[in-house]
This record gives sequence, C-alpha cells and structure tokens, in this order.
Amino acid sequence: MRAGLIVAMTSEYEALRRSGVRNVVKSGIGKADAARAATEMILKDRPDCIINSGCAGGIGPGLRIFDIVLGAQTAYHDVWCGDGFAPGQLQGQPQRFDADPALLRAALGLQEEHPLRSGLICTGDQFLTTPEDDARVLGIYPDALACDMESCAVAQVCAHYGVPFLSFRLISDVHTSHEAAEAGYQDFWKTLADDSFTFLRRLLEKI
Repeated sequence: MRAGLIVAMTSEYEALRRSGVRNVVKSGIGKADAARAATEMILKDRPDCIINSGCAGGIGPGLRIFDIVLGAQTAYHDVWCGDGFAPGQLQGQPQRFDADPALLRAALGLQEEHPLRSGLICTGDQFLTTPEDDARVLGIYPDALACDMESCAVAQVCAHYGVPFLSFRLISDVHTSHEAAEAGYQDFWKTLADDSFTFLRRLLEKI
C-alpha cells in the first residue's frame, strides 16, 4: 500500500526524516494548510491512503508527554453552525470522522515502549494553554484524548475523495496551567529523541 504522509511543522518533518521516513510532506500549521496539502497530495500523487502524524496536546486522563494517541475518530472543537447541528459539526458533514478500520487495526497491532491509546483527536485553530481551554473541549467531547490543529481537516478531505485515513499523534504537552503548558511544550522539543517517530516507520512497514 502506497501511503501519503502529512505533518504540519518543520520540527516534526525533520524528526521523521531522521527516523528513516522519506515520503513525507510538510503542510504548515492549521486546518487550511492541512486541507490544502491533503487535496494536493490526493490529486497529484494518488496515494492508497493518507497518514497524518505529528504532535498534539493531551487532554485525556492519564496521558503523559511522548504517549502515542491513535485517532480512531477525529472531530472539530471550534465549529458551530447553529441550531439543528451538533457542536463541531459542519453542514453536510458528520460530527466525527472515523479512521480507516484496516489502518487502525494495523496501528493497534504494533507494540511500543511508549503507551499507545486509541480514541478521539479534536482539531481546531487554537493552541490550548489553560485548564479552561481543555474543559471547553471536554464539554463538547467528554471522551477526547488529544487536541491538534490539522487531523480533522485532513480526515474531511480524505472522506470527500474516498481515501483511507489515519491520524496519530505524539503527546507534546499536558498541563494544569498556562505556565505548565508552555514549559512542557518547550521541554518536549528539547528532549525529542530521533526515534520518537519510529512508530510511523513501523506502521508503514506493516501496511
């Protein structure tokens, strides 16, 4: 299976390249750039599937920095289309987008030294820095595990074109205050090991 790989940040891109992954595209940060990159990849490269990887803030119970979260589902936390629609739901779209079952099974079959969790990844154009930010997202999605700025946008594009999709995220910060969030995020990039993204390389070998 020929997978198309999308990450948002230069630091993520370089970490993946160091881990041995070569067929990866850097989209830029946020929903618009993520959707653009996914659309261009599908129309130009015709991949058999798309995997979106990178980092995310952990908001689920028990998550720690460097834990891996598989997006069994993705959803928007910053969308509101008015009465008649669920929070996070765009008109004409589901509230949640499901990962491709085969890709998810393959990922779950990998045993990692870091804990592996599967569940809901929420997406919005906002870096969450306070417990209140987390509480707002959890008020919409009580089962949310992590928040990023790209996954659901890529999922929506893949659903439109019928391309199998999976997102997984390395937890870069968990926090109880703004100061803790900033400190944890900066420490993550200082201590990021070259092998932290080898999960993706192992997944590609399996599929």
